[in-house]
Amino acid sequence: MLNRVSLIARGLAAALLVLVSVRLAVADERRLPVPAVSIRAGELIRDDMITERAFAPNVLGVAMFIEGRQVLVGRMARRALLPGQPIPTNSVEDPFTIARGAMVKVVVEDSGLSIVTYGSAMQSGAPGALIPVRNTDTGVIIRAIVQPDGTVKVADGS
Repeated sequence: MLNRVSLIARGLAAALLVLVSVRLAVADERRLPVPAVSIRAGELIRDDMITERAFAPNVLGVAMFIEGRQVLVGRMARRALLPGQPIPTNSVEDPFTIARGAMVKVVVEDSGLSIVTYGSAMQSGAPGALIPVRNTDTGVIIRAIVQPDGTVKVADGS
């Protein structure tokens, strides 16, 4: 009878230990946004494309992953994002304001003087990006900074 009680006590202690370790593991896990569907490179990320999934800290390693859904929505995938996989921070970027080959307004400002002309973007770019632009009148390639309104401003030294 004493043996039976001791076996039951050991079984209960083992079950309690398992429950405590499971609770600790759940407390340490991180919930990260992950794609619910495959997202192709260049595709804008919508809210319905994202879900959340729990990850154990040792599974994630030292890589930097996006931790908030609000960081993803409205941005563009730089590479294919697979369903259920955490999203590295360098896998998304702001959507392009200017597409490669588009006609853009080129603004040159210096000492209160402003000159406006048009050019062809030789590369896509988001606001703040430095892109090459071919002047349509002269054919000269200049470097310009993409502005939020879709124009480009000639960079110093171009």
